[in-house]
Amino acid sequence: MRLTAKSEYGLLAMIDLACREGDGPVSAREISERQAIPAKFLEQLFVALRKAGLVSAVRGARGGFALARPAEAITVLQVVEALEGPLKTTVCDGERAAACGKGKACAAAHVWERATTAVRSVFGDATLAALARTQQELEDSADVRREAVGG
Repeated sequence: MRLTAKSEYGLLAMIDLACREGDGPVSAREISERQAIPAKFLEQLFVALRKAGLVSAVRGARGGFALARPAEAITVLQVVEALEGPLKTTVCDGERAAACGKGKACAAAHVWERATTAVRSVFGDATLAALARTQQELEDSADVRREAVGG
């Protein structure tokens, strides 16, 4: 299981889109600036997210990106797997497992499988809609604190 900057930045971009759901397309430039994501990297992420059917693109002067499905229907797991590939343990899969030779006779393999199952569960239960609501609450409370301080 490998989570990289693709997942981190991709999820931030998707939350940004979910916060603006219903407002029309959002430009990649705006998202890049708000979320401090390098523009070229964000463009690459949107290619993968479009291919996975999670975002749609609109060309033109008022173009940009929008969620391809309702935010309630998109999970963190779908975003991560669109960007990183299937989430599974890398310790006991593939070449490393073949080289190890222990197969199912390994106590550590059970721990890795449980960890992967737990991560998949947490990511699968978290929707963009829920994260967008949390983000809005955090931003609203930060605004209230700034106003209280006078800034």
